[in-house]
Formats: sequence, C-alpha cells, structure tokens
Amino acid sequence: MSFPDKHQRKTCWDARDKFWECLDEHNIKDNSDHPKACAEFRKLFENSCPPKWVSHFDRKRDYNIFKVQMQKEGFEPIKDAA
Repeated sequence: MSFPDKHQRKTCWDARDKFWECLDEHNIKDNSDHPKACAEFRKLFENSCPPKWVSHFDRKRDYNIFKVQMQKEGFEPIKDAA
C-alpha cells in the first residue's frame, strides 16, 4: 500500500476519533477490550487506516491514558530488594 493521500489520512483520523469517542463514552481504558457498541467504529477504523497506523494509534491511546493517570495519581518508585 502506498502512503495515504490527504483525503485518506483525514478519513483514517476521523474514524480513529469516532472509535476513541465511543471507548470514552463507555469508559473503556484498555484497548484490548472493545464493547459491542463500538464494534462498528472499530471495523471502520481498521478499514480506513493502514494496519501499522491502527496498531500505532492503539498504543498511542494506551500511552495517553497511562500518562494522564500518572499525572493525576503519581507513582511510587520501585524499592531496591537489597
């Protein structure tokens, strides 16, 4: 597959945003958990974007959620077992 043109990129990003909005509406934080209500949005997302982009965007959403959680809750450093 050649690199997506401007229209294809916009279609991909719009499909991604709709899928993410659906996940947010259902309070889904884990990308591996897809509610049935979002199945059509996921399918559209996967059909609108190159597979590498889908996996990249999935990881990006997971990281963004993790980053927000760390900013809100902080973290506890790992203690040495020595």
